[in-house]
Amino acid sequence: MSEQVELIRNDEAGRYELTVDGRRVSLADFYERDGVVVIPHTETLPAYGGRGLAGRLVRFALDDIAAQGKRVDPACPFVAVYIQRNPEYRPLLVG
Repeated sequence: MSEQVELIRNDEAGRYELTVDGRRVSLADFYERDGVVVIPHTETLPAYGGRGLAGRLVRFALDDIAAQGKRVDPACPFVAVYIQRNPEYRPLLVG
């Protein structure tokens, strides 16, 4: 039986969320400052670590930011490293 994974942008809470079978297991907080989306924090429940879920969530967030024509400030070290390892997202970087 496979798990159902859903990715959403929760504007009300100011975060991107990844759920597995309806349970939120990973999140990436965000806010906008001067037209730049700042991602200061990401987290994944330890029981779901090592499965690539955080990477999927960050990719979703970066794709969404790009689709909006905005730039990103990866204040969270995980997001910064993700962009370093996935150079197709470097044009989104501010400064």
